[in-house]
Amino acid sequence: MRPGQGGAALWLARGPARARGPAAAELGSGAGMGWPPALWLLSLGLLAPPGASGLPGPAPGALRAFVVPHSHMDVGWVYTVQESMHAYVANVYTSVTEELNRGKQRKFIAVEQEFFRLWWSRVATDTQKHQVHQLVKEGRLEFIIGGQVMHDEAVTHIDDQILQLTEGHGFLYETFGIRPQFSWHVDPFGASAATPTLFALAGFNAHLISRIDYDLKEDMQKAKKLQFVWRGSPSLAESQEIFTHVMDQYSYCTPSHIPFSNRSGFYWNGIAMFPDPPKDGMYPNMSVPVTDASLSLYAQTMVANIKMRAAWFRTQDVLWPWGCDKQFFNSSVQFANMDPLLAYINNHSEEFGVTVEYATLGDYFRAIHDRDITWSVRNQRDFLPYSTEPFQSWTGFYTSRSSLKGIARRASSLLFAGESMFTQYVRKNPQGPLSQAKSLEQLQQLRWAVSEVQHHDGITGTEAPKVRDMYVNHLMEGMFAVEKLMASIILDIVREENKELQASVADGDSCKQAEGKRAPSRDHRLRGEAEWAGSAEAPCAVVYNPLAWTITTYVTITISTPGVVVLDEFGHLVPAQIQNSTDSLSTYNLYILATIKALSYRRYYIKTVDKFGEAHLESTSIARIFHFGRKSVKYSRNSGKRLFPVTNECYSIFMDHDTNLMHSITERESNQTVQVSQQFLEYKVNADWEHGPISDNYLFTPNGSAVQVSDVVGLEIVVGKLVTEIRQYFYRNFTVKDYTYAAYSRIYNIPKGYDGKLLCHRIEQEYRVGPLEMNREAILRTSTDLNSGQVLFTDNNGYQMQRRIYKAYVNNTVARNYYPMVQTAFIEDDRTRFVLLSERSHGVSSQENGQIEVMLHRRLWNNFEWDLNYNLTLNDSSVVRPTFWLLLGPKPVTTALYQMSRMALEHRPVVIFGELPIGHQMPPGSLQKDAPTLPANLHLQILSIPGWQYSSNHTDHFQNLQKGHRKDSGPDLSRVLVRICHLYEVGEDPDLSQPVTVNLKSLLQSMGTVTSVEERSLTGTWDVKDLNRWKWKTAKLDGQGFRRSSRMPLGNFTFVLHPKEIKTFFIYFQEQ
Repeated sequence: MRPGQGGAALWLARGPARARGPAAAELGSGAGMGWPPALWLLSLGLLAPPGASGLPGPAPGALRAFVVPHSHMDVGWVYTVQESMHAYVANVYTSVTEELNRGKQRKFIAVEQEFFRLWWSRVATDTQKHQVHQLVKEGRLEFIIGGQVMHDEAVTHIDDQILQLTEGHGFLYETFGIRPQFSWHVDPFGASAATPTLFALAGFNAHLISRIDYDLKEDMQKAKKLQFVWRGSPSLAESQEIFTHVMDQYSYCTPSHIPFSNRSGFYWNGIAMFPDPPKDGMYPNMSVPVTDASLSLYAQTMVANIKMRAAWFRTQDVLWPWGCDKQFFNSSVQFANMDPLLAYINNHSEEFGVTVEYATLGDYFRAIHDRDITWSVRNQRDFLPYSTEPFQSWTGFYTSRSSLKGIARRASSLLFAGESMFTQYVRKNPQGPLSQAKSLEQLQQLRWAVSEVQHHDGITGTEAPKVRDMYVNHLMEGMFAVEKLMASIILDIVREENKELQASVADGDSCKQAEGKRAPSRDHRLRGEAEWAGSAEAPCAVVYNPLAWTITTYVTITISTPGVVVLDEFGHLVPAQIQNSTDSLSTYNLYILATIKALSYRRYYIKTVDKFGEAHLESTSIARIFHFGRKSVKYSRNSGKRLFPVTNECYSIFMDHDTNLMHSITERESNQTVQVSQQFLEYKVNADWEHGPISDNYLFTPNGSAVQVSDVVGLEIVVGKLVTEIRQYFYRNFTVKDYTYAAYSRIYNIPKGYDGKLLCHRIEQEYRVGPLEMNREAILRTSTDLNSGQVLFTDNNGYQMQRRIYKAYVNNTVARNYYPMVQTAFIEDDRTRFVLLSERSHGVSSQENGQIEVMLHRRLWNNFEWDLNYNLTLNDSSVVRPTFWLLLGPKPVTTALYQMSRMALEHRPVVIFGELPIGHQMPPGSLQKDAPTLPANLHLQILSIPGWQYSSNHTDHFQNLQKGHRKDSGPDLSRVLVRICHLYEVGEDPDLSQPVTVNLKSLLQSMGTVTSVEERSLTGTWDVKDLNRWKWKTAKLDGQGFRRSSRMPLGNFTFVLHPKEIKTFFIYFQEQ
């Protein structure tokens, strides 16, 4: 949260927070709720047509204002969740519940489920829970969005967006039987085109956003184009379109300025106080009370604002949000003042030409839907980047707190792996020794933490340091819990394979290294030979592939001695390479060539040998290091004249002998050569806001062009049979001892007999950046001779690509041409494409023809009082180690490779390292047998056991809630959640863009006999046969996507996935 567009009142008070998680939310009993199902549904507006809201209609020609009470509560920002729960959040839900029961006309919308669930499980009494159930039934308490948080839209991955939405929706449906139908994305900093598709797939009927570019919003207001039907996906087109409302310039806060007082208006409870609520109940900046003297003045002010806003929209229905950040902690004083104000306006409605009413967001959208209006259609264009004025471009947060961004994504990837491993284990070992309920709690802990950090002031890096620490701690604890679970599963399977062996996994915690190298899940040091020589156990790397494809890759282990060989579970020697580590002079990196089937694991034993002789050179080789010394970049006269190649079967990288820089890359199959040079640069920024614009956590405002930071580059080439590594060290000049930047570029050789197409076609680059000097923003600029025309392609949330055309502005052109890169960015010309894939989010831009620059790190301080008050100056002195994969070649080649490659980078194998039995040649573990495998254009987004206790039959679930029935037998382990995504767009590739038929019974046969399959909405709460979203009248505008002729599957277990479709299923198996 940060001061933004006009009308965002009370911004000096903004700053939310978080408590210990995850909290197991208790379910309300629902006792005494004996409504017939049809009446209950009607009260929720679920069976009622949009026009049957029962609200009074305005007089002909009068404006109808929908006053929507709400409180924006950031799940972390400048206060931790625990601090916010104590200072104001608990009071919001407690007092709102009380006040809604005192006035039947009163309403409220609730958004962030993490806060609500903490209140529900830790604060709410049984009486309050009963009251909440009743308010939800009556439609007076409406849950909007329904996710754990209001997720960011620029730097979050779509899989994590779905996770946090699914977590919240599962709780709401299980507890209340409701399914949110509207979004309220009022605070994310820009709007992604993937979001409307996400919400449409979840069953939403309308979408609401607020923060878009200030000049665009002004133009849209004038043209009355703030409402439209958004077809965010070019492939799904009208099948997943959604009505979208852009908030006007006042955004989600009530206009704070009132002409008759110097206090804010309409905020009668004032501003929340930290750390403790005031004992006397008197808060700062409490608005002038509504009295006989002020009533008319308040009414005139409110009516004037309603009329102003009405002029920007096409209907007489006006959305009037009442609230802002951290409001309604004293709902009594809020409603006590607003009640007489609304009554006064309605009593003078003919005079004012306005009627007003308390409303939910659903009330407003139902009224809009009732209008016979033809709406314009917006295509897949997004609303990024976002600026609030010329020198306030919100593009800095794309990179802020890069370490947190990296940890969040690694945690998500580990959760993805743990979910599928646990699901397969439970299906194949229903009577196994592991406590399944406890195991599910371990997964739930990380689900909660990954969901939490998706908050729009979380993964964005726009939070205070103590809140960052909160996010990191929760992620680390959750990762450790899931690592323990996966290790326990492996141990149990090994014990089953060999009953007499009692294996034990070495203790350790990889999570302690926040910026670990490509961090295998566990990176334990091997014991010395004397400790285990002759024992029945040996150091073993268990490598789990979480993808639904067979992969061939290299796994990296840190070892302390070069005298080792690697054996698989059959006792066969495995190709491996040893080389000096870049992290320590006393350690080595061991690269192990691994081919692992889908959703399976392999075991690789690391065995020391007395003499590392000729007999083992064929399997394990030692790389040689060639030193080239330091070279001047600035004063080299022979640059480009003396080149030497570093080569594998797919690429030749040509290095410049006189500068130690990369010169060009040849894609060998097509024999296309592209000039490619890379340099680290820094943007310098202003620290004194009185002397010009500043950069901070949110904003990127450079003083000028980026400047080269290193005049001297050192070079080492590590040459091995399997891996060749280019190590470049960037020094500011010849006199300094330490380098500030380093780049490690690796290409891989694949022995005969291995399918290494993806592995061969990538250049892996790992950078070491920092600590930076103060007020520096570090970039890596890659310059090529591609004629790209300054056109850049970047992804929306790892789901779809956006074409970015360079735009010239009067001011701040550099920053306003930065875009978020969540996973993918590329430039291209008519023949060739240069692709960057990333494992965390970055800001990216193309400032010149053939150029792409990525912001890697930021360190900032300024004297702007607001930033200082909330500790938001981003004094980040860390060292970051982001990883990129580079793909280069003809466009058809890169198109066929980049989708699987980005998934392989996102979900690298999980390595669990410890002691396991050796000397017994066993077949691969039980997870290996016929594991689910998908074609190259489909991705298994989730394979998990959610544990929800609700019946998937909606009628049965509602009747159980009415009767107060709830399961006390623990989580439901019989329901398996499967979600599959088609990776390609319509027409993107002649083969990979084709629809794909999937037989789920065959796909999942290794887990048992599938007895039934239910296709569900994105978050699982709707049966798609019952999901009928609202239709909105639009001008005919055909998209290029498909049209569903029927939602019915081809058979009981067979479904078709069209380009970019995401399908979600509940799977049930025959009991064993």
